[in-house]
Amino acid sequence: MNGLRYVYAVCRPFDAPLQAQVTGVAGAPVGQLPHHGLVAVVSTVPERDFAEEPLKRHLEDLDWLSDTARGHQSVIDALTAVTTPLPLRLATVFRDDSGVRTMLERREETLRRTLDRLDGRVEWGVKIYAESGGGQRAAAPARPASGRDYLLQRRRRNQAHDEMWERAEKFAGRLHDLLSGRAEDSRLHPPQNSALSRESGRNVLNAAYLVSRADSEAFVELVDRTKDEETADGAGLRVELTGPWAAYSFATPAPEEASGTASGTASDTASDTGEAAP
Repeated sequence: MNGLRYVYAVCRPFDAPLQAQVTGVAGAPVGQLPHHGLVAVVSTVPERDFAEEPLKRHLEDLDWLSDTARGHQSVIDALTAVTTPLPLRLATVFRDDSGVRTMLERREETLRRTLDRLDGRVEWGVKIYAESGGGQRAAAPARPASGRDYLLQRRRRNQAHDEMWERAEKFAGRLHDLLSGRAEDSRLHPPQNSALSRESGRNVLNAAYLVSRADSEAFVELVDRTKDEETADGAGLRVELTGPWAAYSFATPAPEEASGTASGTASDTASDTGEAAP
């Protein structure tokens, strides 16, 4: 194969075929590179886009980055349907097959241990948003007749606002404790910035849960039931459940991943930077 080797994930050998229509980054077909009982799921990408210098420029191009992330995620989703993948960073690229095999061999023990821990498990994401004003359009307050009336109206608005946030945060803590008790592991991520996510409301919970496939239906039902109980009065709380995903939040990175650069030499590694998310 000509070009660089883009690596999506590492998994154990699997027999089930991927969806026929699945293509990877830049529309490339996806293949498997076996090594010592592990499989790297790869495709070939052009050096003009994925060598170190052009890749740095592309990572500042949001349209290019979005297209690349969609191609990457489509492969991870297809793998998740047939096996337990260990997803790698977005734009993990090696010079050739030898570089990929060197990575697998160097990290073999860690990869096997992580795959054992994640086997048969998926990630579910839960977010809670609190809408200012209770999620409903409030009637315009009467025009204050005096400065005293204005101060009273302002005090009541502030009090209602504080009570709503307090309720939202208490519900977020209660739901997280409940779901953590039904999951094998959990992660609390920083709240999303609404200006970046373009979601309405304030994000008060952004969590991920590692759940066995066998328990996933019961987990989803628990989220739905608890959500319905809390939001029945339409008090401005919104719960979003996403998944099942590959276990991104629980694939503890090796030291070389955490540094943002593959530790191979320039001869076997073209680049390894960025990170995908579900």
